[in-house]
Amino acid sequence: MAKKEKSEYLIQAVSHALDLLEQFHGETDELGVTELSKRLKLHKNNVFRLLATLESRGYIEQNKVTENYRLGLKTLELGQTFIKQMGLLRQSKPVIEDLVKICNETTYVAVLKDFHIIYLDSIETSKTVRVVPRVGSRLPAYCTAAGKVQIAYMSSEEIDHYLPTRELQKFTANTITDREELKKQLALIAEQGYAIDNEELDEGVKCVGAPIRDYTRRIIGAVSISGPSMRFTDERISRELIPLVIRAAEEISSKLGYQK
Repeated sequence: MAKKEKSEYLIQAVSHALDLLEQFHGETDELGVTELSKRLKLHKNNVFRLLATLESRGYIEQNKVTENYRLGLKTLELGQTFIKQMGLLRQSKPVIEDLVKICNETTYVAVLKDFHIIYLDSIETSKTVRVVPRVGSRLPAYCTAAGKVQIAYMSSEEIDHYLPTRELQKFTANTITDREELKKQLALIAEQGYAIDNEELDEGVKCVGAPIRDYTRRIIGAVSISGPSMRFTDERISRELIPLVIRAAEEISSKLGYQK
């Protein structure tokens, strides 16, 4: 009996669903039903059914403001899993090790999850006074450098969706709890390409962070440098630490296939 070709086992509906997901690439963040119908050469009713199925599983979500569709969190989870399998930690490890050798401050690699950051890895400074590593910790994104530099590139609607409906918790005197003030700072962060945590989560601790991108140009994490405020003077942050953290983030991004 002749062996069947793999192409004979293809399920058309699954193929169409994957074709739909693949339309969201490059700079394309959102698409409407009409545009998807044209691209896929499918009737709108078929596109609606595909979208409804994918939305029910979390792979597609609808923007309630524009009524267009975009990739859901489930695709992000799959992407993050793939990146980890590709070796986000493996690729970042030597970079943050070199970073500590240069500045001798504690460095981190962190990812964003449900508007919180999770530290995946850390290399400690050799100095006696140091910031305690928080690998595995889940911390609010809005008052950390690694968090702010990732949410800064979200749309205003996405930020509104992710921010807690209740008042933002104030951890220190410097924590930004006013949403409009936070949005202004996030816009500046997106423009300059780095974020600073000016004792916003912990008193006496400052941090600088820059975004890590993958080959799809999406931000999939951040690298940060953290330490006591007494060592993180404005001049040192500006002249030394910001250039270092940006360069480290760019190096990790390049290893993950990102091209400017």
